[in-house]
Amino acid sequence: MVENHTIEIRNLDRDNLTRAYGLDSQRLLPWAALNAPFEGAWCVLRSGDESTPHAHHEYEIFIALTGTAELDVDGTRHDFVAGDVVRLPPGCTHKVVNDTPGDFEYYGIWWDAEMSEGFLARHGQAPDTPR
Repeated sequence: MVENHTIEIRNLDRDNLTRAYGLDSQRLLPWAALNAPFEGAWCVLRSGDESTPHAHHEYEIFIALTGTAELDVDGTRHDFVAGDVVRLPPGCTHKVVNDTPGDFEYYGIWWDAEMSEGFLARHGQAPDTPR
């Protein structure tokens, strides 16, 4: 059996970022070839901006790529700098604050049980039954 090792690269289009949650972003939605159990977005928080505080049922990871900001989780601020990875549990209220003179960029990835179950179903697998 010969495996197909075709790759697909999605390019960041900095000139056409979408404004959402108080920042500029480009969403990565699972496309057919990706078939992933998650969604994600490249996020650019401009100098002096802060993202809209929100909470949701999904699990989420933020990966800081460039710059320095603060992450406010349930009213407590934490330094958030390039190279940091943050796990946000479902239900926490969070926002990113950029009080620096430069832009701050991070990648957000989120998932929930339904997304994971859909991924497993597409692969012909049933989710594990709790023991």
